[in-house]
Amino acid sequence: MKPIRILIILNYLCIHFTATANEHVMIHIPFNIEIDPMERLLLVNFENDPDTLYVGFEPQVFDDRFNGQGHLVIGWRKDGRVDVYHEAGLKPDPAKYDIAGKGLANMIEREMVHAYFEIDDRGVQAHYQFLDIHDRMVHIRIAEKHPGKRKPFGLLAPMGAAAENPSAMPLVFLHDFYFVRRKHTDIEVSVNGHVHRVDKLPIPMDFRSMTFIRYSPEPLIATFNPAFTGTMPALELHKGSTRLKYKDQDILLEWEGGKAFIKQMLFNNDTHPVVVHFDRPFPVPDFLDKGFRQKGSFCIRAHPSTGRISGRYAVERNDGHISIVMIPDKGWKPRPNKLSLRFLYTVARMFKQWPKTYEWTAKIEKENEHFRMTSSWKRIK
Repeated sequence: MKPIRILIILNYLCIHFTATANEHVMIHIPFNIEIDPMERLLLVNFENDPDTLYVGFEPQVFDDRFNGQGHLVIGWRKDGRVDVYHEAGLKPDPAKYDIAGKGLANMIEREMVHAYFEIDDRGVQAHYQFLDIHDRMVHIRIAEKHPGKRKPFGLLAPMGAAAENPSAMPLVFLHDFYFVRRKHTDIEVSVNGHVHRVDKLPIPMDFRSMTFIRYSPEPLIATFNPAFTGTMPALELHKGSTRLKYKDQDILLEWEGGKAFIKQMLFNNDTHPVVVHFDRPFPVPDFLDKGFRQKGSFCIRAHPSTGRISGRYAVERNDGHISIVMIPDKGWKPRPNKLSLRFLYTVARMFKQWPKTYEWTAKIEKENEHFRMTSSWKRIK
């Protein structure tokens, strides 16, 4: 080959490569995870000795720019709904509580005298005192003084098991999770002066008798794909780029035939990153041809100790819109590190099964240069 012809080919390749590398495209990502920061979480159940209104209380501690600073207590009601009591320093969003049980009944600001919840080497130290919606005094006091070492583990809390009309899939990853031990512990839970017996864990753990009071000093509260109706944000990137950063997200892409596919999404936060991984990379909606269909699988995970949720997806492009369905039909796969946990997850199947009852659907339509999405969740049998 003559030198001049080689030079022409090299110049063409250089120009073509430069043009391709500098070409910008806009893409739209249909997935999202919202993180709700929380410092500590405590769950106190007395379903076997219920109040006339409540069967449990759930103290939470916040210190962030979204929620504010202070304490909040969820009152779990016999009718399945929740009352939310919070200090003046907190500004909780009522919309977030429609995924708790059968939804929010009341949200009330209350003074909480000497509100306190800490976790030390000996266990839980907590104190709450406030008036409920009927002006009855609620008193919660836990003083755990056990000499033995805590042996915590990771868990996905089955918070979504009771939701009837969820607007999102709740993912409550509880790292460093444990139960309050029965021995060497002073417990008082009372409503209007009536003391209630707290529930007991039906099996021993770490060769000790446990209450069903459980807690985590490192909770990660996430909501997967909250229901959405509106214009999807357009993200700009160089065509062929395999990494894209958007807000707190790191998105890993791969390209095939000039089309982008989502391989993985990482949602950063101050606790543990939440990862959504697609086994067969998910096609970016912008590049789908008419009649396109694809099926694949996905999994969601945070800290390794809290296991993972997995399932399947399907996407297709019809005449005027794109349809997506996601079902976590493989449920939650825990990582039990002790025999008692394996037994617990086998007997209490709800822990692993509840994600299987969730289904997310989305419809995406193109309006001029924009994409509009309508998405929602429902419970399935």
